[in-house]
Amino acid sequence: MRIRFGFSLQSWLLILGFASICHCASRLLGNASLLPDHNSVEFHQEFPVDNATSKFGSDVVSINASVRLLIKVQTNKSSERKNDPHSPLDTHSGHQPSNVSDVSRGRIGDSNVTQSNASGEQKTPIQPDLSYSANQQGADASPKHEHDRIFPEESSESSSGNRTEQRGPGGSAANRSKEAAESGEAHPTSQANCSNITADESVQLLVDFSTTVLENEHIVVFDSYYSENARHNFVKAALGVTSAHRWQILPRDNILSSHPSDFDVIRISSDYQDAVENLEGHPCVKRVTPHKKLTRSLKFVSDEDGEGQDVSEDGQEGGEPCGDGTDQPCDMQKFQTMRGKDRRSLSLGAAFWHSPVRHKGRKLMRSASSAQITSALQAEALWDMGFSGVGVKVAIFDTGLAEDHPHFKKGRIKDRTNWTNEKTLDDGLGHGTFVAGVISSYRECLGFAPDADLYIFRVFTNKQVSYTSWFLDAFNYAIMKKINILNLSIGGPDFMDQPFVDKVWELTANKVILVSAIGNDGPLYGTLNNPADQMDVIGVGGINFDNQIAKFSSRGMTTWELPRGYGRVKPDIVTYGSSVRGSALRGGCRTLSGTSVASPVVAGAVTLLMSTMANHPNIVNPASMKQALMSSARRLPDTNMFEQGQGKLDLVKAYQMLREYKPQVTLHPSYIDLTECPYMWPYCSQPIYYGGMPTIVNVTILNGMGVTGKFRDKLLWEPFTPQFGGYLEVALQYSQTVWPWSGYLAVSISVAKHGANWEGIAQGQITLTIESPPEEGETEPRLSTVKLPIKAKIIPTPPRNKRLLWDQYHNLRYPPGYFPRDNLRMKNDPLDWNGDHIHTNFKDLYLHLRSAGYFIEVLGAPYTCFDATQYGVLLLVDPEEEYFPEEVTKLKRDIDNGLSIIVFADWFNVTVMKKIKFFDENTRQWWMPDTGGANIPALNELLSPWNMAFGDGVFEGDFKIGSHDMYYASGTSIVRFPKDGLLVVENLKDQGYEVDSGVSVTAANVPVLGIYQTQAPVREDNTTVPSGRIVLYGDSNCLDGSHMQKDCFWLLDALLEYTIHGNVPPILEERKSSLTLAAELELPERMEGNHLYRFSKVLGNHPAGSQSRVLPVCPHLVWAQSHPLNHSAPVNLYQPQKLLSIDSEFALPMLQQHDQIPKGIRGFPQGLYDWNPASPELPFSRSIYDGAPTYPTVAFVGMVLVLVYVAANVYKWWTRPRRRKLRPRKNRNAPFVLKIAGV
Repeated sequence: MRIRFGFSLQSWLLILGFASICHCASRLLGNASLLPDHNSVEFHQEFPVDNATSKFGSDVVSINASVRLLIKVQTNKSSERKNDPHSPLDTHSGHQPSNVSDVSRGRIGDSNVTQSNASGEQKTPIQPDLSYSANQQGADASPKHEHDRIFPEESSESSSGNRTEQRGPGGSAANRSKEAAESGEAHPTSQANCSNITADESVQLLVDFSTTVLENEHIVVFDSYYSENARHNFVKAALGVTSAHRWQILPRDNILSSHPSDFDVIRISSDYQDAVENLEGHPCVKRVTPHKKLTRSLKFVSDEDGEGQDVSEDGQEGGEPCGDGTDQPCDMQKFQTMRGKDRRSLSLGAAFWHSPVRHKGRKLMRSASSAQITSALQAEALWDMGFSGVGVKVAIFDTGLAEDHPHFKKGRIKDRTNWTNEKTLDDGLGHGTFVAGVISSYRECLGFAPDADLYIFRVFTNKQVSYTSWFLDAFNYAIMKKINILNLSIGGPDFMDQPFVDKVWELTANKVILVSAIGNDGPLYGTLNNPADQMDVIGVGGINFDNQIAKFSSRGMTTWELPRGYGRVKPDIVTYGSSVRGSALRGGCRTLSGTSVASPVVAGAVTLLMSTMANHPNIVNPASMKQALMSSARRLPDTNMFEQGQGKLDLVKAYQMLREYKPQVTLHPSYIDLTECPYMWPYCSQPIYYGGMPTIVNVTILNGMGVTGKFRDKLLWEPFTPQFGGYLEVALQYSQTVWPWSGYLAVSISVAKHGANWEGIAQGQITLTIESPPEEGETEPRLSTVKLPIKAKIIPTPPRNKRLLWDQYHNLRYPPGYFPRDNLRMKNDPLDWNGDHIHTNFKDLYLHLRSAGYFIEVLGAPYTCFDATQYGVLLLVDPEEEYFPEEVTKLKRDIDNGLSIIVFADWFNVTVMKKIKFFDENTRQWWMPDTGGANIPALNELLSPWNMAFGDGVFEGDFKIGSHDMYYASGTSIVRFPKDGLLVVENLKDQGYEVDSGVSVTAANVPVLGIYQTQAPVREDNTTVPSGRIVLYGDSNCLDGSHMQKDCFWLLDALLEYTIHGNVPPILEERKSSLTLAAELELPERMEGNHLYRFSKVLGNHPAGSQSRVLPVCPHLVWAQSHPLNHSAPVNLYQPQKLLSIDSEFALPMLQQHDQIPKGIRGFPQGLYDWNPASPELPFSRSIYDGAPTYPTVAFVGMVLVLVYVAANVYKWWTRPRRRKLRPRKNRNAPFVLKIAGV
């Protein structure tokens, strides 16, 4: 048969279909390199020279000549500064911001160093003194290039003698090398091992971290930037010339040492006791803090191995307790630190110290290892529009980067500086290279902004050592270089490292957008790391490629505000941080996981976004960028806000938001819905009722109008009358000054008295207005009004026997003090730093109690501040704080009147405390804990009215109560108890003796549990009232999610049944012991010379520590005046935030979105955005799909067109009219002719 083809509609369909298939196939085959070599970079449009401008730098910057894009750069003009007052960041945290009179309106200072602006005017901005650590000395090293600066180093020997270099928390370097060789792991101090990781190798980077305080070295922070001579004169005036031999200002010999600085490092003789006090008394000195050394150990393991199991410092789960019978530090003290964890790299390290049972069998799903992280976030869409990071300065604080690394375009590495004591600028470990590659690589494993200007700050040595002073100098240098974006893939729990926190505030006040990893200590709550937990910093969490929160990603809340307040929501956003491909040390690609991977993903995206705002440079600041990211983020299902923040990064939508942005104020969270689960967990897990402790929601205020702002007029509480808003009462506390770029609003929500018996949903809103000073060229202050909707479920007040009170006030945590772990076996987690809050490390306990029908409230004040008649049981779990005498008296009276208490204690032993002290190998100095796992001497004083007390024994072991398996983890024992009480005893291992002598022995009949019905005193009228009951248990680890191996929730249920209803559980009655406790046994005493008074809310501020402070006044909330609104509240409070728009120069493309993101590489056809910025026209017909892959869809459509065409032609041929053809007849064929129909 013969089919005729003509150029009909069907023919064109056929051609189009085949063309589509071929095009998609060619694009998919060539997708491995979406960005070609830098010598052949081409966009689809040649841009005129004067159509794209940028103000992100001080020099003229251009893309490769083949692009023909020239960006004009104008020098930043400094506006006239205003001295704005600044209030504390948070009344709950007690922190004071730094003096910002010189930085509240932009870059630091405008004096001393002359600089010309674009118009030729002479400007004189202060150049901060940017140098390496003051305790390092040595000669200058000559840089290879003008932009490569190696700062001077010190000899490994200090003036006080040889110092042994720290090897991190895994033992000596030799031992760790041996272990690495046996296990196949790379040793962190071996460059060869680290650098030989092959391309596409899937590994995880485990991190061990420690920090030590340098002996007799202090950082003196001044109130402003002063010359070297002025700073030295201030110190001389404070310390005295006659005492000059007792102190020394450590030299900082570098190319910037002659410029002003805001700090010095001083070594003070140990016999000069009053030096610090004298320095703090000088009017120009803001504070004096210890100088810290930071040690970070990196360990590379298989990606599969790392995700599936818990890893401690030595690669083991648990381990033997310390104690070898000697006076030397035991093996569990290899941290060599006073403060324990602090700033560290966050490439999946130090995260797996939780119970093996907790994570057993759980694996993260991964995408193909060849996936490009840029494709997963659709960076190609912005590349095709002509944006690639041009003109944006990005600082990377890490382990350095080789100048000739093949993944970076020539000329893009603008500056490399070394702030360590090693004479190299290159990366010896690969972590800094990986981070830089995720941001700016242009080949193989692609980065987001290949044309950004990279500024490499080497702040960690190859042995992963750094100092606080190195960071301070490097931060000052970043401010001087007018850095736009700074990635900080480090973090730690020490939010009270005040010089570091102050400098971060100063960075953001100078419009540096700081992106930081939130931490790798998940899935436990309350594990946020600083500086990512600061309001002005973009804190980034991690997800996998299945859009699930990564197991390692730290969770909120922040713990700054405890115990009186409630933590803020963090992280801010989440993005891919599991199995992400990036640049390897010597070329090729590797795969890493951790929030330090997620952080550069966001930093690269922010760099790309900032390059799109070249025509609106004044719009971009730390607040506006954070607002755009958070407002455009996509919320993940079945995940709460303390896990995901605002949601998953959406790069393309963030671009839309930023292009439409108008300076304004936004809130995070943008609404309060106490009924919305799971996003608003834990608020949605428990309704509110009259008489309960107020529910506190700490809202973050982001001010995109200016670095500083203030509340204008009073905040208005506006209940919605149709939605029963009058049943709600609201109290408001807020930061007096919104600086830098951010503030807080603490909303306390309660139920009015007339709602005691009402049940339903109540709604209202808070209206607030923020005012910021006018910017350059403006005459009127900037104003922004925002509304905060509130929705809550109210129920009638529950009965007393269903209400439990959690004592938060008497829990202490790191920082600021050294409070040791509760389980001595968990040697990879030395500190108690999760807050001991019912919503952090006791979250599982909270969920269990709520499922059992109990209502749990949190007490953030002394015992004198709650009405005991409202509660059935007071829970005292792992308390470290002392008690006011008035509290002891009040509790005795409350128990006599029917209140019951349950106490879960922990170990306390002075000998063990001395054994777990941390030893600084550099300073040969010991650092002692301030108490044990719990403050047993204080607890014994609280329990003394009933002749109850705990001892100083430390016990461990497995046992059974009935059919329940129990594990006693470093618990204490009961040594005094009323004879008519019920005691349960067990045979346990004497862990304290093992720590002390190294010998394991078993102790028989250790009292671990006691229950007692108190006897109420007889009143004057000869009547009695039912008195309360007391329960003592010696170990809290079975309730604490930090180190839980076997939970004892069933035991708590049984104890609650006893304390509330008086029913002795039969399972405990059967175990009743007849043991008689020795009355003459000496009770444990506080360790002599402890420093608990420095951190206690109870003890007086003096070394004796025996005298308590004056009992504080109970918190008194001032309820806001009601301004009712007689109209309906919005039905759905959750709506993606819509930022106000400005008059754009051109329209924006309409972008379609879907929920699922495919795995693997998703490319975009070349020319999808053939857009010329000189033209106002954009292809509205083109869309970007976040759901289905583009190329397979187009190929499928093409195949359908081809099949339709073929089918149509076959049908046309089959049904066409038939014509009979006349043929001459031949007689010889006549008998054989057949007539076939249709032929």
